[in-house]
Amino acid sequence: MDMSYTPDQIAFRDEVRRFIAEAMPADLKHKAENGGHYEHAETMRWHRILHEKGWSAPHWPKEVGGTGWDTAQRHIFSEEMTRANAPSLSPFGLTMVGPLIIQFGTDEQKKRFLPRILSGDEVWCQGYSEPNSGSDLASLQLRAEKDGDDYVLNGQKTWTTYAQHADWIFVLARTSSDGKQQEGISFLLADIRNTPGIEVKPFLTIGGTPAFSETWFDNARVPQANRVGPENKGWTMAKALLGHERTSIGGVAESGRLLRMIRRIARDTRVAGKTLMDDTTFRRRLARLEIRQRTVGMANLRTLAAAQLGHAPGPESSILKTVGTELQQEITELAMDAMGHNALGWFDSPTEAMPEYQLWMASNFNYLRAATIYGGSNEIQKNIVSKLILGLPQ
Repeated sequence: MDMSYTPDQIAFRDEVRRFIAEAMPADLKHKAENGGHYEHAETMRWHRILHEKGWSAPHWPKEVGGTGWDTAQRHIFSEEMTRANAPSLSPFGLTMVGPLIIQFGTDEQKKRFLPRILSGDEVWCQGYSEPNSGSDLASLQLRAEKDGDDYVLNGQKTWTTYAQHADWIFVLARTSSDGKQQEGISFLLADIRNTPGIEVKPFLTIGGTPAFSETWFDNARVPQANRVGPENKGWTMAKALLGHERTSIGGVAESGRLLRMIRRIARDTRVAGKTLMDDTTFRRRLARLEIRQRTVGMANLRTLAAAQLGHAPGPESSILKTVGTELQQEITELAMDAMGHNALGWFDSPTEAMPEYQLWMASNFNYLRAATIYGGSNEIQKNIVSKLILGLPQ
């Protein structure tokens, strides 16, 4: 694989870099420079800025509002967005359900949902996991029973990320108990704000953020027209969507950003007149993580190249999810080691107590403890790799 950029690609990178520098509002730029945490409203402001430019969905086909960029352009754009510490747009609409509707949705569904996902006028969340159905997702029990033109939903979802901000939720629901567990699941789209019987209850993570919610369904009515794909074939939809999710969870660009942050911490940390970058052991640890990050980046490029040829993410996305999330955890562990006593700080610590750009590191470290679990635990991903890639008996 040729990793060198052509003159056109270098020009495109300069264009992206220049746009970010000119388009990012001053208050967001301050947060970007200091590694701050973006609130939902700030992320949506950046979404609208990108949408106005026509860049909110780099990986969508041009005919439905995407950019029409090739793999290299999308990779460059992602790298530059992360390099600038720009807000990361919510993946649930743009990266997950949007591509699924493009692939499997009806013409009416595409017309209804895609423009609003693209513009950010409607925010989405994911309803997959349940209190007793996480890694074993096929055991889910949220019921969807037909009544007239609707499904009536009863049950509970958990770990619904930022559901308190969402307008819509895509859910896996059990529409049949016949046959294998996977055969009785359907993929439904529900209006979370305007459907009576849907209640969202946020709760705090160990990182101190209200990132997750419990979502309850009590006789909530969802039109059958909001089912994506055939009834009882939602597991096919789920696997396709999880492929997109696991690829993004690998967080290649985010790992690169964190590694740059560690270098900044190391340069700012002085002991006896020397910085951490003068310490051979520290440099060795950092170099090993940077090499691994580049390796994962190569694997991610292969996945992007396959997607450009029209192939949905396959079991290879489980490799990216496994090694990418483990790498994220090791990187944040090194960051905490590098920060020393500042690692005891928190995002609400006074700025005079520690550098502003370090305030969110401890919270991020705690949040990423769950990275090897959400999106399908890494143990499950290793089973997928052994069965579908290595061909080992189960």
